[in-house]
Amino acid sequence: MPWPRRTSAAVTQLRRELDSSRTTICSLRRELENKEGAVGRLELVLRERLETIDALRSKLDQLRATNQKLDAECESYFQMLAAG
Repeated sequence: MPWPRRTSAAVTQLRRELDSSRTTICSLRRELENKEGAVGRLELVLRERLETIDALRSKLDQLRATNQKLDAECESYFQMLAAG
């Protein structure tokens, strides 16, 4: 059974719909690329932020250890002064 013949107006309408669909696809592709780029930038910022947090935590741990040593040293000096 052959396909029914389309009139010129129907073909023109289909071409318009096709062009509209292509435009929509291009627009959505561009939007998706923009969003993927934004996600990539956010991932980079997050990674850098986590690295900074890790470095600061490490420094904080070092400073706490130093403070503990100084507290122990201070206590030792205090005991020496109190005994003398």
